Amino acid sequence: MAEDVTELLTHALKLSPAARAALAGSLIDSLDTEVDEDAEAAWRSEIALRVRDLDSGAVETLGWDEVRLQLRARLNG
Repeated sequence: MAEDVTELLTHALKLSPAARAALAGSLIDSLDTEVDEDAEAAWRSEIALRVRDLDSGAVETLGWDEVRLQLRARLNG
């Protein structure tokens, strides 16, 4: 079986980046077969709360360039 996996990986690595990403996503999805209803409900509530905060102006958003600068500053001390 290890040879089959190695051969499959060799072929997969020859795919375009988009095709590899789609394949990886499909493989990960195939492993996640159980749905935790409590977790799903918690995520729905969290998303709704964050959307309300955005819509009301309670939180300030940052552009990716600013976020990247802040992350680099934290990493560099």
